[in-house]
Amino acid sequence: MAPFERCGAVFLELIRIMKTTSLGLFVLCSFGSCYSVIERERPRHVGSRRGPTKYAPDWNDLDTRPLPRWYDEAKIGIFLHWGVYSVPGFSSEWFWSNWKGGDKKSEEFMAENYPPGFTYQDFAPMFKAEFFDPGQWADLFAKAGARYVVLTSKHHDGFALFPSKRSFSWNSYEVGPKRDIVGDLSKAVREAGLRFGVYHSLYEWYNPIYEEDRRSNFTARNYADLKLWPDLRQLIHDYEPSVLWSDGDWEAYDSYWRSTEFLAWLYNDSPVRDEIVVNDRWGIGIPCHHGDFYNCADRYNPGALQNHKWENAFTIDRKSWGFRKTMNLNDTLTTNEILYEIVSTVSCGGNALINVGPTQDGTIAPIFQERLLSVGNWLKLNGEAIYGSSPWSHQNDSLNSDVWYTCSKARRSVRHPTAGPRENDDVKAIFAIYLAWPVGNILQLSDVAPYLHSGGHNIELLGNRGVLNWKIKNGVANIELPDKAGVISQDAWVLKISPK
Repeated sequence: MAPFERCGAVFLELIRIMKTTSLGLFVLCSFGSCYSVIERERPRHVGSRRGPTKYAPDWNDLDTRPLPRWYDEAKIGIFLHWGVYSVPGFSSEWFWSNWKGGDKKSEEFMAENYPPGFTYQDFAPMFKAEFFDPGQWADLFAKAGARYVVLTSKHHDGFALFPSKRSFSWNSYEVGPKRDIVGDLSKAVREAGLRFGVYHSLYEWYNPIYEEDRRSNFTARNYADLKLWPDLRQLIHDYEPSVLWSDGDWEAYDSYWRSTEFLAWLYNDSPVRDEIVVNDRWGIGIPCHHGDFYNCADRYNPGALQNHKWENAFTIDRKSWGFRKTMNLNDTLTTNEILYEIVSTVSCGGNALINVGPTQDGTIAPIFQERLLSVGNWLKLNGEAIYGSSPWSHQNDSLNSDVWYTCSKARRSVRHPTAGPRENDDVKAIFAIYLAWPVGNILQLSDVAPYLHSGGHNIELLGNRGVLNWKIKNGVANIELPDKAGVISQDAWVLKISPK
C-alpha cells in the first residue's frame, strides 16, 4: 500500500469511528498531537488596540497588522523547490500530476526509462540527497546577497521535507535522505545571518482524505482539520520560520482551509507572531487581496508602483521551479535578466524571490551558482540602491525605459512601505539604476531633471570615485559617464543623486 493510501486509510477509519461512537473525541486527541478543531482559538477583537494587539479571525482585522519591518528592508530572497520530483527531473515539479493526468510526454518518459508498475512513490527512496551540505548552501545564498531563504516544506505531491507527524512514510525523515531537511537548512541559514522561511502547499493532489472532502464539495473539512492544521502548527512550533509561503489554495474557499482562524493564531499566540510574514494564497478570491505581502500570480511583476507590499517570485530556469535534467543554457535567465527582475521589482515596492531547483543528490547546478554569485557581486557594489530602499516619486523613467528609480528616506513608513516620498519626507538620496550602457557615455533622464534644476545635487556612479558632470537641456538631464572600460560594475549601473 502506498504511503498516501496507508495514511489516508488510518484517518478515514478515525473519521468513521468518530461518526459512530462517543469515543471519537478521545480517539482524535489521543492520536499523535491534538491539533484538530478542538484547538480553535476563541476569537477576540480588541477594537481600541490598547495593550498587546489581538487580531480577530476576520480579513478586515487581520489586514490591519503592520508589516514586520525586516521583510521590506530585506528585498532579496532565495526560493527552493526541492523534493521527490527532482528524481525524475522531467518537465517540472508538477511531474506526478502531469503523468497521472495523461500527459503524453510524461507517459513516454516513464515507459522508456522505468519498468511497468513503477509508481511515483517508488521515486522516494531514490531521493537520497547524499551530497546535501546545508552550510554550503547557506554560504552560497549569503554570497548571492539574499537576506532570507524559503524552502518547500511540502509541495503538492504531499512529500514533506520534515518529520511530519501526519505524513507517515512520506517524508524525508523516514524515506530517501532519512534526515530533517527543513531543520538542517534552517539552522545553517540562520548561522549565515539570514532569515528562514517555509513554503507549504495547502492541498495534496492525491491525498484520499482531501479527495473525499473535494467530493463533498468541501462541506467536509477532515483534511484541513486532521492533516493541514497539524502540519502547519508543527512547522511553526518546531522551526519558527520568518516566512510562511502558502500555495495550493485555489480549489477551495478560505472557509474550508480555516485561513483566518489560522492567521489569527499565528499573529496572536504563535512563537513567531512578531516576526512572521505570510503571502496571499489562502483560498479562492484571496490572492492579491489579503496577506502581509501579495504574490498575485507566479512571476508577478506589474511594472508599476503597488499600494500594498508584494513579491515577485521568479525562476532562473524559465520553464520550471523544480530541477530539470533536460535544462539547457538558453533555458536560464541571464544575469542581466535577473537584475531586471530585481531592479524593476524593488523600484515598484516589491521583494524579489529568486528560485532555483536543487538536484536529487542535494547539489545546486553550477549554472545556478554562477547566476546567484554574479547577482551577489553586483549587490556588493550597488546594494545601497536596493536594501532598505523605498520607492521614489517615479519608477521607470518616462524618457529612458532602461532606467528605474529607488530612493533612501530618513524615515520609512511602517504602515505603507510601498508609498513614495511625501512632501515632508527627508529623501537622503535618489538612485537611478540603468540596465543598458548609453551610446556616447551620455545618460539622458527625464524624471529626475526637475530635481536637479537647483544645482544643489551631486551625482556619483556607485563603485567609482568622483562626481559626475551633468547639464539640463530641453528639460532632459544629460549625465556624462566615464568610459565603460573603466567602470567596475557589470550588467547594470547605479547613479546616486544626493544633496551637496
